[in-house]
Amino acid sequence: MKTDSSARQRVDRVWLTEDACDIDAFRAEVERRTNPADYPHASGCEKNVLIYDSAELTASCAHPETRREILAEICEVLATGPGVAVFKRAFADTTTIDAASAVFDEIIEEQHRSSSGGGDHFAKPGANDRIWNSLEKHCLKAPENFAAYYGNAIIALVSEAWLGPNYQMTAQVNRVNPGGAAQSAHRDYHLGFQARAVIEQYPAHVHKLSPVLTLQGAVAHCDMPLESGPTLFLPFSQTYVPGYLALNRPEFRAYFDEHHIQLPLEKGDVVFFNPALFHAAGNNRSADIRRVANLLQVSSAFGRAMETVDRRTMSAVLYPALKTLLATDTVTQAEAENAIASCAEGYSFPTNLDRDPPLGGLAPKTQAQLMREALKAGTSEVDFRAALDAQARRKLS
Repeated sequence: MKTDSSARQRVDRVWLTEDACDIDAFRAEVERRTNPADYPHASGCEKNVLIYDSAELTASCAHPETRREILAEICEVLATGPGVAVFKRAFADTTTIDAASAVFDEIIEEQHRSSSGGGDHFAKPGANDRIWNSLEKHCLKAPENFAAYYGNAIIALVSEAWLGPNYQMTAQVNRVNPGGAAQSAHRDYHLGFQARAVIEQYPAHVHKLSPVLTLQGAVAHCDMPLESGPTLFLPFSQTYVPGYLALNRPEFRAYFDEHHIQLPLEKGDVVFFNPALFHAAGNNRSADIRRVANLLQVSSAFGRAMETVDRRTMSAVLYPALKTLLATDTVTQAEAENAIASCAEGYSFPTNLDRDPPLGGLAPKTQAQLMREALKAGTSEVDFRAALDAQARRKLS
């Protein structure tokens, strides 16, 4: 039989908590130096960030064996290295970027006319202009430019290095206008978009899994000197496993504020980083630079269930049954919760963030939350079906 001490140690290994985050252990992770000799295909290293010459990298990839070496190197940069790399002149011909920027400007102008779009997960609304799902909107408005843009060899190379083949591309444009304030330091999707109480419900191995399910990138659509506020990074911070919880603590936020780094970018550069890296968009202190980046969020092909399930119809049918079973004490509240978990969609994403924004939090309401609230309020079956249908419509692109 396990002693109380060993049982407690097991609990602490499996269940991470905000209170257990240790700033000294964190410092030991992030106060390292990048050794350029470990990354022979990089052309340089600035402020711990590896710099790659895109033309040289692409040429080297013509040899299958060398390409395999490059994929492995980029993977380790993101996993155990600094967690961030800049790929200079990934778009050597910036006319492709300019044409895409014109498409994005047109979309933003349409959003202004219709008072739609905008918002942000980690900044005040109105601090910038945001195009949710720029991927689809770009493709539908300018398919030829879309083909030239996403035909980019560097985007494909880094996506494959981190996620393997058959990855799923999504993108959101962020335009930070002069005077636009910085974001708060954060980690990204998946666990980075959850509240502390939710994050603490996931065992430690899921904290390790979340970063390998997605890849973050940003295509610079203009020159970004430091005064325009290019992204702030804290190299190596992705290796601190409890980091999704640590950023709620003031000592970690203060450490980020004091020790983050920032690099200028040129139009056509692309930066890729591990989604668990501590980062934040910077203050745009310039007088006249509209800092535009297309934020790439690439997902693993494996981030999906095996079977297609019509959870909306299931939920509509289960709801009146649960309502009756609860009213007659045939099932307990805990049993009803278990049934909801097996029936309704318990995750907010994917969704259409134009119509289904994360009001009052980092993620929109889930189908499971909708059912719980309806049961608590005694909502009629007709009204619950209507709420399910309205929620499903909001999620459509």
